[in-house]
This record gives sequence, structure tokens and C-alpha cells, in this order.
Amino acid sequence: MRSILIRTRESFWFLPALLGVAAIVSAELIVLLDRSLQAAGMTGVFFLDALSATGGRSILSIIGTSMLTVAGTTFSITISVLATTSSTYGPRLVRNFLADRANQLVLAVFTSTFLYALVVLRSVRAADDSAGGFVPTIAIHIAVLLGVLDVAFLVFFIHHIARSVQITTLQQRVQVDLERAVDVVYPAGDQENSTRRARPAVLGAIVASRESGYVEQVGLDALRHIAEEHDGVIDVVAMPGTHLIAGEPLARVSTTLESGTDLDGQIRRAFTLGTSRTPYQDVRFALQQLVEIAVRGLASGSNDPYTAVTALDLSATALVPLWTREEAPTGLVDDDGVVRVVLHWPDAADLIASVFDGVLVYGTEHPLVIDAALHLLDRLRAAAGPERRDELTAVTARLAAARGTFA
Repeated sequence: MRSILIRTRESFWFLPALLGVAAIVSAELIVLLDRSLQAAGMTGVFFLDALSATGGRSILSIIGTSMLTVAGTTFSITISVLATTSSTYGPRLVRNFLADRANQLVLAVFTSTFLYALVVLRSVRAADDSAGGFVPTIAIHIAVLLGVLDVAFLVFFIHHIARSVQITTLQQRVQVDLERAVDVVYPAGDQENSTRRARPAVLGAIVASRESGYVEQVGLDALRHIAEEHDGVIDVVAMPGTHLIAGEPLARVSTTLESGTDLDGQIRRAFTLGTSRTPYQDVRFALQQLVEIAVRGLASGSNDPYTAVTALDLSATALVPLWTREEAPTGLVDDDGVVRVVLHWPDAADLIASVFDGVLVYGTEHPLVIDAALHLLDRLRAAAGPERRDELTAVTARLAAARGTFA
């Protein structure tokens, strides 16, 4: 269910569709209010002047046509920004623009205003009309107000889209994704129903995937409840970020669980597969996005070491807390402390090593980047206990050797 909500939130159609329906319903209700007031003999409603049918149609036509044109222009600008971002900073960052609530809201406001004006326009009738004359005064004046507000939204959109394409803004969005993923995978302190004990061996039947794609999310609580209900253990073979083809294993169930159609179906429903990786439970992908920005900045076509330096600095806000915390949970337990779900989260040392590997492969020609990597390493060494500092010895030696070439 949570994965469906996330996909809906990141879709570019949901908010415009929601506000569009609201605009249609509101238009019908306001027109009905106009009819009721005019039937009661109130031709000039409150402080609003009465309008002729010709004038009302002209106002609504101008507003509706203008808003549809502006909505098309807004969509074109967004697509252009998506193309630029994809080619410059990496195609995996496109989802950040699609999930941007401000972009969705601006498009929704413009299309909703068009729908509102269209619905109100159909109710305007001249005096010589067979059904009798009717001009919804309140509805038309509200359309004018919406038109004024849309101008403000247009100015806001231009400002927002100009800020969105700045590399610092993109990096900050990826940084937030990384911090959230770290908090999910490597929670601070002991979490309820989780354990860091040695993983038990799970020997039993395989639950295979029936479709291909990346594992975007795993309903861990759902798997725990399934294992409790059947008094067994489920080993999650395909952790978030794993690519599967149909027939490859999703999970392994203990021999105490009787694998069958119903049980297999319950387990499969706990896994969400998609066409691409997402950063919500996939901490390696969340970190990879930040490293990718740094690597692209070091490409020969860009030759921008400052982008890589900023990426390394921002990564510290997630990597330093990660390095000070305990390892990720190895399983989920029931209320009696019995392990019900076995997990295989990535090792923290491997994640941190992947950052420095990217630097050592692509940034050895840039002393600024090597210095930024050494600064990040110093932060990690200062935050970690003595037992974890030794794990950074090899990285320290490699970075020192790379820095020595510029001496």
C-alpha cells in the first residue's frame, strides 16, 4: 500500500486530476448558487456587478484559452528541464522533478482554471435563448480571481524551475533521500521487533518472482506477520535494489512453512517490483545518485571538480551518522524474540568504500577532489570509535598516495 502511495505521489497526473475534478464540482456548485440567488431576485450579487451574456462569455473564453496555453508552455518548459537534467547530471535524477510537488501544483492550478472556466462557460445563456437568459455572476468573478492567482503561480513557477536546475538544489534533494534511506536501513538505537544477532540458516522452499524488474520496496512488517502466522522464518533473498527476472528467488521459507499457492502469493505481494530503483529502502542507490553527480562533474566534457567537492561534503551528513551507528538489523523478531524475517542489508563499510572508489577512479587528476575526500575521511575517523577506524586504513593509504602525486 505504501509503495502505491509513493508512486501516486511521484506521478505527474495525480494532483492535476484531483484539482481538475475539484474545479468541475466547484464550478457546478457555484453556478447552482448563482441560479438560486437570481431566482430569488438578486441580479446584482453583493458588491459584484451584473454582466451581459456576451461579456461573460468573452471573459471566460479569454481565461480558459490563456490558461490552457500557459499550461502547455509550462509543461514544455518542464520537459525541457527534464531532458537537460537527464543528459547533464544523470537520467536517474529525473524522478526528483516528477516528484516535485511545486511542479505538479502549478500544472494542476492552470489546468483546473481552464476546466473551471469551461464548465462555467457552458451555463452562460443570452436573453433570446430558448431556455432563457442566465449569466452566473459569482462564478465569472471567481474565474477572474483565479486568473489573477494564476499569474502569481506563473511567476512562482519561473522562479522555481530556474532554481531547480541549479546543481546545488539537485544535490540537496539527493542528500535528503540519502539521509532518509540511512535512517530506514541503519536506525539509531534498537528498534522494536528488530535484532542484530547472527542470521539463522533458512533451509526450505524458494518463493520465485513471477515478473522481472527491480525490487523497489519490501513490506517487512507484512513478511513478519506472515511468518508469525505460519510459525516459520522467511529469508529475504531479494533485498531492495536487486534486479530479478521471472523465476528468480524472492525469498526462502523455512521448512516449517508449507509453501503453497496462498503462502507464496502473500509473500509475493510483500515485494514491489518496478522498472527502476528507488531510494526509499535502497540506501546503495541513494548514495549512488550523489556519487553519480560527482562523477559526471569530473567527466572530460564537464571538468567541474567543485561539483564533486560539494557532493562529498553533502554526503557527510548521512555517512558520518551511518558510520557511528551499529550495523543494520539482521532480522525481524516477534514479541517473544524469535527471528521471523532474515535481512541482508548492505555493509556500512562497503557503502563508504564505494564513495572513495569513485573518487579514486575519476578524481585523481583533481587535487581539490582528493582534499575533499580526505576531509570526509577525517570526519569519519573522528566520529567512529577506535574499533572502526582500522577499517578505513586502506582507504586512507590510497587517498594519501593519490594526494602525494600533487606534492
